[in-house]
Parts: sequence; structure tokens; C-alpha cells
Amino acid sequence: MFFIAIEMEKAYMLISCEIGEEHSIYLKLKEIPEIKDCTITFGNYDIVVSLETETITQLNNIISTKIRKVGKIRSTITLRVTT
Repeated sequence: MFFIAIEMEKAYMLISCEIGEEHSIYLKLKEIPEIKDCTITFGNYDIVVSLETETITQLNNIISTKIRKVGKIRSTITLRVTT
């Protein structure tokens, strides 16, 4: 038996949001299936997200059409994981 390992595209996203909106944004982000982990933090960034997709095109699409469209997000930084 042979198994083919499929490399997933992975990224972390640092999100800065409007003051007091962390929890509502967190709840909206948790609804996106490609987001594997979502954590509210203290410091320069309010939320850290990890996400996975099958292709880089899907990753770019999720970031630009789903995550960045969530209201009350001021800025994002995306850290793409490389192997």
C-alpha cells in the first residue's frame, strides 16, 4: 500500500481590530472552515489565526474574500508557512 502525502498550504494571520470588537470578530472567523485555530491575544495584534487550504490560490482567496471582508478589522499581516 502506498500513501501519497498532500502538502497543504498553511498560514498564520495576525489581525488588528477595532477596540472592543475582538470577540465578535473571533466568532465570525470561527465560522470559516479553512481556519483551523483562532485565538484572542493581548499586545500589538488582537487575534491570531491559523488556516489551511489545498492550494495557494485557495489560500489567497480565503484571505482576500472572507477574512479581510469581516467588518471591524483594521489590518492584517499574513505569515505563509514554508517547508
